[in-house]
Amino acid sequence: MHKDFSRSSLVRMLSDWLPMEAPASRQDFAERLSQWVDVSGSITLHAAHQSTHSAVPLKPSAANRSATRDLQVRFPRVRAGLIAIISARTTTPTPNPRDRNPPPVPDASGEADAGFAPHQQRYLDLQRQMALRIEALRGDVRQTLAKVSPRLGQLAAFDAVLEQMLGSREQGLMATVPVVLERQFENRRAAHRQAQDATQPTDDPACWRQPGGWLHSFARDMEAALLAELEVRLQPVTGMMEALNNEVGKHP
Repeated sequence: MHKDFSRSSLVRMLSDWLPMEAPASRQDFAERLSQWVDVSGSITLHAAHQSTHSAVPLKPSAANRSATRDLQVRFPRVRAGLIAIISARTTTPTPNPRDRNPPPVPDASGEADAGFAPHQQRYLDLQRQMALRIEALRGDVRQTLAKVSPRLGQLAAFDAVLEQMLGSREQGLMATVPVVLERQFENRRAAHRQAQDATQPTDDPACWRQPGGWLHSFARDMEAALLAELEVRLQPVTGMMEALNNEVGKHP
């Protein structure tokens, strides 16, 4: 059960941006998880986990195979759609009719001296988009798992318990990402100003977004953080999809 979460690309990236390296945890995964879950939650989680070992596998029906194929198409489409809006910088992405609040693309003309605020707003908007789309996808995956076989249904139930118990904790942790990102923004800007003071050339804000400019570098930092966060948020769905594909693969 030992798992080194510092190897996560998101955690590693944020650690590199912090002024001091966080001490490595000596606790294994189970010990750290116990700090997130109270006694009653532990009982619920244990019961859900035990139920995953008692199910009798069944051969998937034709309807369930169809639902599985739909998910196999939808999962990469949702992931690709989120990557597209994360990577969009200067052009407006094609709006998704299902999005109630599509994230705005930063306006380069009015953002040069606006500080971190517009970047923070964009990051928070994209976090909301990730949460909404992945939550809907995760629920649909669970529904399909429950229809395919009792074993996968119990896995879906286990995931539902995990989401309910750990969801608020995850939200709290993800809320710290923009805080660390702001530090990186200030570090980039401070390094730029220090370089300007040393060389004394005319500082042209129009060049900040060009390759080699400090704001261009920060935009890449922010995109990398969003992509790493996306993969973390998708991990439960990815695990269930792997279990679904494995189950269907046993009954070609």
